[in-house]
Amino acid sequence: MRTATVSDAAEGAWPGQALAAALLEALPAGSQIAVSWRTAQGQVAESFTPGADGALRASALDRLECDPPAIGASDERYADRIEAAWWLQDRSRASLAVQMPRALPAWLRAGWLAMARGLVAAELAALRAHARAEALEKSERLQQALFGIADLAGSGLEMSDLLSRIHGVVCGLMYAENFYIVLYDDIADTMRFLYFADRHDPYVANPLQVIRGEDMPTSLTLALLRHGEPLQGSSAQLRERLNVPHDERHGPDSADWLGVPMRREERVCGAVVVQNYDSADSYGEEDRALLAFVAQHILTALDRYRAREELERRVAERTYALQLSNRDLQAEIIERQRAERLQRALFRIAELTITSDTLERFYSQVHDVVSELLYARNFYIALLSDDGGRLQFPYSIDERDMIREARQFAGGLTEFVIRQGRPLLADRHRIAELNSRGEVRSHGSAAHCWLGVPLYRDDAVVGVIAIQSYSRAISFNARDQELLTFVAHHISIGLARKQAQDRLLTAHGELEQRVASRTRELAHTNAELVAQIGERESAERKLTHLALHDPLTELPNRSQLLERLDHAIARARREQRPFAVLFLDLDRFKLVNDSVGHAAGDELLVESARRIVGAVRGEDMVARLGGDEFAILVEHIDGLNVAEELAQRVLRALGEPCWVAGREVFPSASVGIALWHPRYRNGIELLRDADAAMYRAKGAGRGRFAVFDEEMREQAVRILDLEADLRRAINSDAFIAYYQPIVRLDDGVAIGHEALLRWRHEKRGLLLPREFIGLGEDSGLIEEADWILYGRVIEELARGGEGYISVNVSPKHFRAGDFADRLLRMLDRAGADPHRLRIEITEVALLDDVPRALRMLRTLRSHGVLAQLDDFGTGFSALSYLHRFPIECLKIDQSFVAGLVGESRPESVAVVRAIQALAGTLGIHTIGEGVETPAQRAVLRELGCVYGQGYLFGRPAERMRDVQPAIGE
Repeated sequence: MRTATVSDAAEGAWPGQALAAALLEALPAGSQIAVSWRTAQGQVAESFTPGADGALRASALDRLECDPPAIGASDERYADRIEAAWWLQDRSRASLAVQMPRALPAWLRAGWLAMARGLVAAELAALRAHARAEALEKSERLQQALFGIADLAGSGLEMSDLLSRIHGVVCGLMYAENFYIVLYDDIADTMRFLYFADRHDPYVANPLQVIRGEDMPTSLTLALLRHGEPLQGSSAQLRERLNVPHDERHGPDSADWLGVPMRREERVCGAVVVQNYDSADSYGEEDRALLAFVAQHILTALDRYRAREELERRVAERTYALQLSNRDLQAEIIERQRAERLQRALFRIAELTITSDTLERFYSQVHDVVSELLYARNFYIALLSDDGGRLQFPYSIDERDMIREARQFAGGLTEFVIRQGRPLLADRHRIAELNSRGEVRSHGSAAHCWLGVPLYRDDAVVGVIAIQSYSRAISFNARDQELLTFVAHHISIGLARKQAQDRLLTAHGELEQRVASRTRELAHTNAELVAQIGERESAERKLTHLALHDPLTELPNRSQLLERLDHAIARARREQRPFAVLFLDLDRFKLVNDSVGHAAGDELLVESARRIVGAVRGEDMVARLGGDEFAILVEHIDGLNVAEELAQRVLRALGEPCWVAGREVFPSASVGIALWHPRYRNGIELLRDADAAMYRAKGAGRGRFAVFDEEMREQAVRILDLEADLRRAINSDAFIAYYQPIVRLDDGVAIGHEALLRWRHEKRGLLLPREFIGLGEDSGLIEEADWILYGRVIEELARGGEGYISVNVSPKHFRAGDFADRLLRMLDRAGADPHRLRIEITEVALLDDVPRALRMLRTLRSHGVLAQLDDFGTGFSALSYLHRFPIECLKIDQSFVAGLVGESRPESVAVVRAIQALAGTLGIHTIGEGVETPAQRAVLRELGCVYGQGYLFGRPAERMRDVQPAIGE
């Protein structure tokens, strides 16, 4: 049983050993006190004042073991002495002994003793809490160490690096500067030192060296392996205990030596040893148990490492065997594919003679066909003139000779093929030989390899089809010549047929053109006389009408409406009769425009205008303000109820379905009403407030109306203030980044984070994007805030670390042509790794301008910045384009994830399964958004989703979680 004293407290063994001093403060000066206690586990400790003699301390300790009557609490015979012992609630026991220089009254002694009991109980409770905290901390360190060893086993590190990392993990648990790992074969009695690190011993471990036990009979390590049980103590003590003689060849002696065996199925297969050369008794029972526990996990890690090596070896052998067995099959497949390509090419050439509208297009498409069979980056067709004196080049594509001019028939390679009437395959040396013999005279850039085949018509050579290469890496062979000859025969047939068709079409076209020209001349003469008469009058009427009306709907425009509003305001001031303005905006009109087309959008606008006019009174004025916005001036009303009833009629009329561009559309609108008030100075102010009311209605849902009131006016003022605050926030750098982890669903390990914008408002605190994003988009300031966020994220990336960070990119950014270059410049200036940055875009951003989006994504990807498609499944037409874009990951919208449990489970499961199938086909990952419950996580994993994000794994925070790289990254 261990006894701790005040000296132990100085070493940190017993926190709170000032207990005796605290109790002494309530006693007369010169008093001495000794306090003892025994925990429920049997551990004894004491606290005493410096003047307490051995007898006083012994009295306190004796009362722990027996239970004699208390002394001095109330007995006047012991007025200068107090001795007592008592049990505490957790079955621990406390005692004290006090010697005072003078007597104290009984009531004062009894009160002091009661106070002492409470203080001792509180102190012991604090000690127990401290002990539990230390035990918990050790447990957490051990757990993290075991996790680290397990992760290292599957990390793919080399054995030396793996063992060095494991050494570092053990050092985090105990003193292990001098540390080694040895493997043991108990049947052969041999050892292999896998790892050896020692401050005083220069020995270098060779994992491949097998050491026989008979060569090291005096080794403590061999004794440990044969003994099979942990050993601890100084080297000298252990040798004496195990009867092992000293041998200087085995390194210097250590002050404390601790070794534990590693066992596999009760057989000793190795050991882990730590040494301390500076102090004895540095390792205790707890260290022995800890090292034994860690040793077994090290053995497991080594077994996993060897199993992985064996698996890789077997996979490599099997792969090589399969490659050998498939070589002949691959050759057969290649030959069959070549024949199929040739057959398709011939069918295509035959088809082109019918489908190509011009010879130029025919030549271009023939080039495409040849390019599928041969290297044809440099390709031309040469035709001999009818008189045989000139050579023309109706089609030529070349890396160096951009323009190939027609020339007199001379001595070039092309002319050589025409004269010989057979193909020519010539490399640089063959061309030089023909030049030296005077048979050819080269034209244009010198080719490394040239292949030309004659074109025939009625057994006469009429031209040449030729391909050439300027690179030493690309040459043609006899097989290419055979292939091009075969293709050229079919091209000759197609060319003759196409030329005949073109001549016939040209003749027909000339005849029709003459007839049409004569007819137009006669019609023009007759129409010109009539047109001149009414031209001026019609022009004047059109100009007047266009100045005051919308050309699409024929409704009054904004100018005419504002003019009428000024008259209505003047009349209302004179007659004190109110009027109202209704501001109407079609809901989701942009969806029709983007999905069906602008022509369909115009058709919907015309139909909407017709319905609005049909719903209002005869004296009301309907105007189109532009886009999908309309306004109605309602005069001669008695109150607001007339305007509200009119708004309801208009909404009902617009709500009826209609057919647009062959599709059934269900339109709706949002209406804002502004009632005239003397404070209005002009029609612009009325329209402004009606517009604000319309946005209130649109925010409440589709097909509604709202009336402008003082609350809206106050809100408008607040919006102005908020916009000013937003501008100041951008200038003062008040935006920060919050990070939400993206984890693997299997084990919850974070592989990356999504950066989310937050505004630290000087008065309102931390604001979420939904509180200012709309205003930011309307004012155009949100783009500046986004760039602040991007800068924050890139600064974070520049600090290093693991995992990626994704940022949201709006369609407005994608419309900016310099977005990708600007982002890459920021990464380069900061020295950040672009491979750790990802962008999240929506389907709208992709479809807004497909070619531009494609170029931008490819530019970013070529520098390592990958793209993720956010809120996938909520768009309307991205599926047909998705395979064209370099998308790395699909983020499944949280609305589908939320529906995975509950009444909508079947529909949501079907949608998520379809998204997973699409992602699997395209070879990309998926991330489930908005995961809030374990049930949602389980369903996502069952459906094949690998990653997830949501409150279940962590809310957005300023600091990121530790991450591990995802598999394959």
